[in-house]
Amino acid sequence: MEIVTGSIVRAKAGRDKGGYFVVLGTDGRYALIADGKRRRVEAPKRKNLIHLCATNTVLEGMPATNPQVKKAIREFLLNGG
Repeated sequence: MEIVTGSIVRAKAGRDKGGYFVVLGTDGRYALIADGKRRRVEAPKRKNLIHLCATNTVLEGMPATNPQVKKAIREFLLNGG
């Protein structure tokens, strides 16, 4: 599955390995990701796409605030993510 803006992804490498994030944007081979807690929407992490694992979930309404990002990830995990 392709990683696009609004995708929920899992980090495969790095300090945040195993964590789930929302993709806020992409540019070439990098994605800007945030989880709403450690990595906030105001300062997203720039991560190489090869270090991310796409899930089958793409959010329709792009979350714009940290609580919305946290809620989207929490609902994804509760639904069997």
